[in-house]
Amino acid sequence: MGKPRTWGLAAVGGIVVAVALVVVGQVDPNDNLNPWALTVSDFAVSDRGGVTDVAMGVMAAVTVAVLVGLRRAGIRVGAWATGLLALWAGGLLLAAAVPTDEPGLPLTAGGHVHRYASVAAFLALPIGAWVLAKRLPGVVAARRVRGLAAVSLACASAMVWSAFPGDRALIGLAERLLLLAEVALLAAVAAPLLGRHPQRT
Repeated sequence: MGKPRTWGLAAVGGIVVAVALVVVGQVDPNDNLNPWALTVSDFAVSDRGGVTDVAMGVMAAVTVAVLVGLRRAGIRVGAWATGLLALWAGGLLLAAAVPTDEPGLPLTAGGHVHRYASVAAFLALPIGAWVLAKRLPGVVAARRVRGLAAVSLACASAMVWSAFPGDRALIGLAERLLLLAEVALLAAVAAPLLGRHPQRT
């Protein structure tokens, strides 16, 4: 099954690939696409099956690698943390499979599925990481994960407010800050695996 460090390296490598794909997916010659007012999904809808969808699949795979690595290290992840991280991964896959609607058009059933899958995923990761933090080796690792989880939840709250009562004000900025925080959070959860001898809890 591989050593914990191997799973950790695979997770970090996957994160790097996913970030690169998302950056590529945001490069668009259409000047009408405003990154501060439109979400990553709004950019991706013009490129179905493209790099952004692949990036979401990669991040789901990264989550599996992290969970396997933690278990291989003897860290008892727990049912709640496992379930929440599985919800994060599943939400990403569902959001990648079901596109949102073109910017400016009313949401269809598929658009609603995409929206709620994304919201569930964005909330599940920081909550799951917070629950998991107490089981990670080392006080510093736990504090780092909880700090990033708190930042992620704050960004997620801002995005949810923008998406619903806020009339999508600066929703693109809110989502990109959220994505940055959650990528850093997942990397922080994976970081203990990079040590040669992760401590068991």
